Amino acid sequence: MNHSASVTWYLYLLETRRGMLYTGITTDVARRLAQHEAGQGAKALRGRGPLTLVHHEPVGSHGEALRLEAEVKRLSAARKRAWLQSRRERAQEHKETACTPSSTTSA
Repeated sequence: MNHSASVTWYLYLLETRRGMLYTGITTDVARRLAQHEAGQGAKALRGRGPLTLVHHEPVGSHGEALRLEAEVKRLSAARKRAWLQSRRERAQEHKETACTPSSTTSA
């Protein structure tokens, strides 16, 4: 499969009905979530719905996405949840900073 440099890859985490976290990568999060919900794709998720998308973020290239996916998958469940919380906090801080008016004033 040819992965163009212009395609953005995303890391996503799904949570199952019983609280299991599943980590994956895709170029289209909505499409991939629909596939999982239809029972296509990862066998680990079949029959474990409903599924909730708890996180997704643009990663960049396919290689970068694969590396981050492997890194997150190696984490214990507790560390994965801590990683997820830190990502949410970082996103919130970025959002608040982006909405803060400039500290410079015109005279």
